[in-house]
Amino acid sequence: MANDESLATTSPTDEFLKGLWRENPTFVQVLGMCPTLAVTNSATNAIAMGLATTFVLVASNLAVSSIRRFVPKQVRIVTFILLIATFVTVVDYAIQAISLGLHKALGAFIALIVVNCIILGRAEAFASKNGLLRSALDGLGMGVGFTLALLALGGVRELVGRGSLFGVPLLWDGYQGWVVMILPAGGFFTLAALLLFVQWRKRAAKEVTP
Repeated sequence: MANDESLATTSPTDEFLKGLWRENPTFVQVLGMCPTLAVTNSATNAIAMGLATTFVLVASNLAVSSIRRFVPKQVRIVTFILLIATFVTVVDYAIQAISLGLHKALGAFIALIVVNCIILGRAEAFASKNGLLRSALDGLGMGVGFTLALLALGGVRELVGRGSLFGVPLLWDGYQGWVVMILPAGGFFTLAALLLFVQWRKRAAKEVTP
């Protein structure tokens, strides 16, 4: 059997970079919308969820890549979900140990990382067909891209909604925050605006390219 990595047409660096922009899971693939809209009412919550998801992405990709030749096709999805659930449990307990307040703020969305379509999608579509290095870089790139997207949403919503960033006041005294921005509707408004911006940038880049 040929080595899977010998068939790859992209460099290891490209495997990482694609998740940041070209195949960003939030702004391009529009995946993982549940946590994207639910926990991004503050920059702190956003980056915590992003980092937790990144850890699970990298760890599950490595685990799936390691055992991909030994798992029968009939049970591979169940096996992948079991591995993902194991790493999510590790993250859940780690966040509880670090900050009970943060764990309470993220609530059930930590456990729901198990069914995040980004993670299972990368395990099935990429890690199950590639070696350890590329799988780790793919998971890291997608995780960092997801984290940056959440941080963009959380930063905008917190700044406009509360006048602060990571809890630090940044705007003038007496600023009256737009309460709607930290409510669910604010998540939809901000996501729509950022998706429009990303599409505008991609279209502008295509027009410039000869």
